[in-house]
Amino acid sequence: MSSARKPLIPALILAGLAPVAACAQDRQPTIPPPSIVEYRPRSTLVVPEHEVPRARFPVVDLHGHPGNLTSAGTIERVVAAMDELNVQVMVQAMPSSGERLRRQIAAVREAGYEDRFVFFADLNLRNVGPGSGQRIAAQLEEDVRAGAVGIGEIQKGFGLTTRKADGTRLQLDDPELDVVWETAGRLGIPVFIHTGDPAEFFEPLDFENERWLEMALFPNRQFNDRSRFPTFDDLMAERDRLIAKHPDVTWVLAHMGWHTQDLGRLGEIFDRHPNVHAEVGAILYDLGRQPRFARAFFERYSDRILFGKDSFRPEEYPYYWRVFETADEYFDYYRDYHAFWKLYGMDLPDDVLRALYYGNALRIIPNMPTEGFPDRGAS
Repeated sequence: MSSARKPLIPALILAGLAPVAACAQDRQPTIPPPSIVEYRPRSTLVVPEHEVPRARFPVVDLHGHPGNLTSAGTIERVVAAMDELNVQVMVQAMPSSGERLRRQIAAVREAGYEDRFVFFADLNLRNVGPGSGQRIAAQLEEDVRAGAVGIGEIQKGFGLTTRKADGTRLQLDDPELDVVWETAGRLGIPVFIHTGDPAEFFEPLDFENERWLEMALFPNRQFNDRSRFPTFDDLMAERDRLIAKHPDVTWVLAHMGWHTQDLGRLGEIFDRHPNVHAEVGAILYDLGRQPRFARAFFERYSDRILFGKDSFRPEEYPYYWRVFETADEYFDYYRDYHAFWKLYGMDLPDDVLRALYYGNALRIIPNMPTEGFPDRGAS
């Protein structure tokens, strides 16, 4: 804004033509104020509440991190929790390849639950140099033969901290990896990629940053050192060039591409690239503070958004069901360091819920179990 335009707003306020927001910025409390971690106001609002312990329709959790599925006891515990939540199929998105992948697939089969899990394959992106792409692609083909049905979750280190053999940062659109993405396209498997982190993590850690508390609690989530990390926009530009270069690949952006604070930006990506999808893991705090706009977005792009939770904490899933399925107002989020604000329900229509919970996943992931899904098998 030019200096000639700056006085406009104060002038409007003085003229009574613009609202004046009450602000404590220049006032001091008459008693010692609490710290940010001490202030826990108790809401006195009384509104209807609808707890949703179980999803309305069966769910595919695209972003599953249930731990290493090699023991019958672990598998049984995970399946028991899935049954209570109505999660019908979980994608094992923890890094798995080679023998580790094969052991888990075998353990799930031996436990009698091969219809409840599918597995994505990891990519070893360390020390990439000439010839690495062919090696990684060959391992991918081997993993798919062993039973993998996708790639991912490709971790956020790709683009942020992963280094090439020559010591330089491995950029997302590095041409050495083109053969890997071409192989994924030829095999018809989705690529589930986590790029970066919330945009706020790349901004200065000051009192205007709404993620101040999280960044202060977890210093490893601070990516605002320009001598070490790219900017958020530069990183996303690399990702967008990668997507544009490989239109035959089915891309799934983890955490909705970290664009939930600006859904219009994600919508532009969807509009440009019909092969791009996104999943909702760990971004409920943003959707729940813009329920009307988020609902309209989900309705418009109902064939592009998939459910995913990220960390496997069964007690947290019902927060997602409540935001997606109800019109409840002003209720808590499950991690206060992610968001100091409250959530509101999006009250999604059933057809959008079906697409989000299972329809899109069954469409884009090959060899998915269909038992337990409406109109897809035994219900």
